[in-house]
Amino acid sequence: MVFTAGDTLQLNELAATDLTKARHAFELRYWAALAAVKYASPHIRKDGSIVLTTGVAGRRPHKGWTLAASVCGTIEALTRALAVELAPIRVNAVCPGVVRTNLWQGMDADARERLYESVGKSLLVGRVGEACEIARAYLFLIQEGYSTGQTVVLDGGAVLV
Repeated sequence: MVFTAGDTLQLNELAATDLTKARHAFELRYWAALAAVKYASPHIRKDGSIVLTTGVAGRRPHKGWTLAASVCGTIEALTRALAVELAPIRVNAVCPGVVRTNLWQGMDADARERLYESVGKSLLVGRVGEACEIARAYLFLIQEGYSTGQTVVLDGGAVLV
């Protein structure tokens, strides 16, 4: 089972954070993940795999990322807790950085490309990620039978710079 949410990230300084929207972010990214695992896990074979989705905001937050960082950190903790509780089912997470996906579709196309360019220049690999690169991490975690409770970070080196 793979769980990922494709909502737009809520990036605001705390004083400007709409708590109703913040609750919705947790509803979609945390509570929905927990519900999906709760109801799917009885149907997953003992050597099966669950892969959740988090993000680098939890590992290296910036100003205005309080909500995004909180949700991402919660998913990493949930991954570890579920790995212990659901063993021998393996539970892992994928933690992408900025990737060319529909997550950024709410932005004007020119602004989105400027974002990709500026973020890419700041990364050690010199570019933002592509969806196919992140997809390979999910496939790896699904197929690989020895890893559990881990988070695979695919961020172009963002947490290092």
